[in-house]
Amino acid sequence: MDIVIPLFDRFEPLDAIGPYEILGYAPGATVRFVTAEPGLVQDVLGSLPVHVPTRYSDVERCDVLLVPGGGSFLAMVDDPAFLDWVRRMHTTTRFTTSVCTGSLVLGAAGLLDGLPATTHWDAAAQLESYGARYTPDRVVREGRVITSAGVSSGIDMALQLTALLTDELSARAIQLYTEYDPQPPYDDGSLAKAPAEVVARARTLG
Repeated sequence: MDIVIPLFDRFEPLDAIGPYEILGYAPGATVRFVTAEPGLVQDVLGSLPVHVPTRYSDVERCDVLLVPGGGSFLAMVDDPAFLDWVRRMHTTTRFTTSVCTGSLVLGAAGLLDGLPATTHWDAAAQLESYGARYTPDRVVREGRVITSAGVSSGIDMALQLTALLTDELSARAIQLYTEYDPQPPYDDGSLAKAPAEVVARARTLG
């Protein structure tokens, strides 16, 4: 079970590393990162360089494509060769997935036309500009396309994906092993619940 995560400079670290941590424990799964040219890929916060040895163009098929977001989506949507590759991968996958603004990449590749999908709340209008129908749900599955909302939602998506790829018991065991039991100190984790001053401050972080 080959799971491929493309990384470009300025990727959002939790978008990629959260699902990698979950899916890496799925029975029979191999998770690998790919990029445009082998070498160091820098995260959006600037302190987590990741050495990626494989060109995306060297990958001809995969069981799961998982596109993370962050500032990296700007380079991805502006790269016709990469979007062509995403379309080719989609013809081979069991599931094509995204986290956060990674769904804009799927949209730019034409994979979300007319479909309900989600993304980071601050990118909803951009997602709809690619023909998708934005929904604020944390994880949205439409057939074999699965999109998840901002950053941390990739963990939720990866657990659901693990159950689809293997079985529910494996997914639940991985949830327990990673002790994924969110108990946040504040109740501001969605746009629907956060007051205006929190939303305004959040917009300065991206």
